[in-house]
Amino acid sequence: MPSNLRKLQLLVAFTTFFSLAGAVGCRGFFQDPQLTSITVGPQNTNLQQGNTLQMTAVGNFNDGSTATLTHGVSWSSSASSVASITPSGTVTGVAAGTATITASSGATTGTTTVVVVLNNVTAITISPNNQNVALGGTTTYTCAATVSGGPPVDVTASVTWTVTDSAGAAAQNISISNQTTPATVTVNSNATRGPYSVNASYTANSQTFTDTATLTVQ
Repeated sequence: MPSNLRKLQLLVAFTTFFSLAGAVGCRGFFQDPQLTSITVGPQNTNLQQGNTLQMTAVGNFNDGSTATLTHGVSWSSSASSVASITPSGTVTGVAAGTATITASSGATTGTTTVVVVLNNVTAITISPNNQNVALGGTTTYTCAATVSGGPPVDVTASVTWTVTDSAGAAAQNISISNQTTPATVTVNSNATRGPYSVNASYTANSQTFTDTATLTVQ
């Protein structure tokens, strides 16, 4: 009988040892997984002026797991005058423009972009309306939104810019910057001379406003 008891004790001891060995090999004595990156959501979103949006921060860990971070996260905005954010991650659209929202936990950070769009927009206008540029040269454009009951608002960094040829296709060897003020057109030396259209598109209150200016490559 004592022999059977001894065998049982040895079996329990070996089972415990191998369980611990497996745990050490896989997890290093059950160490917590380490945070490697943060994904902030929603990514690259538009927000109406005056509206709010709850941001989320999802932690990505070195064991392949993910988890929504609800504690120990610090939120910040690169432009509080455009989009402000509370300690709990609620963004408010303050004025037209673009802001980078950052979630931080220790030394680990994640970011997303929030574009605040205006209320009461009636039209947008590109400036200048007509200009020339030489091959290999650059030029710039701005765009203003006409707002009922208020002065025009610069929305250059919030509109979507494109350059098209006379057939309406994307211009070859000509590019234009987005999310910058002013928007810069770069004309490659291989571009074809002639007229092109510089187009701006802005969406607010479920409406899309557009305007076109003329660019002549000489």
